[in-house]
Amino acid sequence: MTASWRFSALADRHRALGSELEDWSGMGTAWNYDKDQLEEYMAIRTKAGVMDVSGLKKVHVIGPHASHVIDRAVTRDIEKLKPGRSTYCCMLNDAGKFVDDCVVYRMGPHSFMVVHGAGQGHEQLTMAATGRNVSVLFDDDLHDISLQGPLAVDYLEKHVPGIRDVVYFSHIHTTLFGKPVTISRTGYTGERGYEIFCRRQDAPEIWDTIATEGREMGIIPTRFTTLDLLRAESYLLFFPYDNSEKYPFENESCGDTLWELGLDFTVSKGKTGFRGAEEHYRLQGKERFKIYGVKLEGTEAAEEGAAILRDGKEVGVVTIGFYSPLNEHNVGIARMPVDCAVEGTKLTIRNSGGEIRAVAHPMPFYDPDKKRRTAKG
Repeated sequence: MTASWRFSALADRHRALGSELEDWSGMGTAWNYDKDQLEEYMAIRTKAGVMDVSGLKKVHVIGPHASHVIDRAVTRDIEKLKPGRSTYCCMLNDAGKFVDDCVVYRMGPHSFMVVHGAGQGHEQLTMAATGRNVSVLFDDDLHDISLQGPLAVDYLEKHVPGIRDVVYFSHIHTTLFGKPVTISRTGYTGERGYEIFCRRQDAPEIWDTIATEGREMGIIPTRFTTLDLLRAESYLLFFPYDNSEKYPFENESCGDTLWELGLDFTVSKGKTGFRGAEEHYRLQGKERFKIYGVKLEGTEAAEEGAAILRDGKEVGVVTIGFYSPLNEHNVGIARMPVDCAVEGTKLTIRNSGGEIRAVAHPMPFYDPDKKRRTAKG
């Protein structure tokens, strides 16, 4: 592992499970465990898994100008966000290109928490806060334990009254095992799930208790990279692994538009004034590529970075692929030309071991109506 400057209180738990802790976003993160990763995928899809996602960066924005600062930095209309609710947003640079995504939690009238990944979210907020009556606090004491899967709510309701009433993209301040926590109905798996924000000092006890008590329900610890299997079939992008930072265009600087990434839905209708807004709107219809799905024949998954061919010519790249024995589909997220991103377009995927026939296919492949993650009661 490269020298990390952020440290999870759960690092020893991950090492005990066989992880060597790879660096992600400055934090040693559980890239591997000494067990079959498919077991973890099956647990989250059919039961539940507990995962340490503390590598996500947590930034508090507090003060009279907090909503204005966030409104300038993100694509959503933050004034419409009620306390106790959250929303998924994007952040752009002056060229109208994507630099990060995030979830914004409104904690109160002048209090927000922004949770983002490995992009420039913190820098964007700091820039927008310059000269404003606001405090921007990066919080690495706050840990994030994700409990995802259809049985997550059944486990939590034993300890948290009213958890079934917490709807998708909302959160509550409560206690778990006697510890103060914020529990959010969010996640990155395509399943009904929860993120438990807790103090560093409480994270080991919360993790251990869930892992021990949940065992009889089939709830197991899962590594961070199991998200790749889940996101491939749930159309969940991961910066920078689906972006031009990893797959650059020749003679062009890195950066993709929301129109290209399929993330234009994160812009509130009619919103202006956020960073990159004018360029964002100007670039509509000027897409150089589209993020779109591929569905392969057989059971050999597309390799990360596998070339996409159309009529023998290389036209794109698969950013993540996965064969699901549960759902019996062989699918992937891909970057391809706009005229290829049409359902049924015949393609070929070039893996290191040979070529596989495929077709372009809309996403998500799994639970397309998103009924599982948004289920009530």
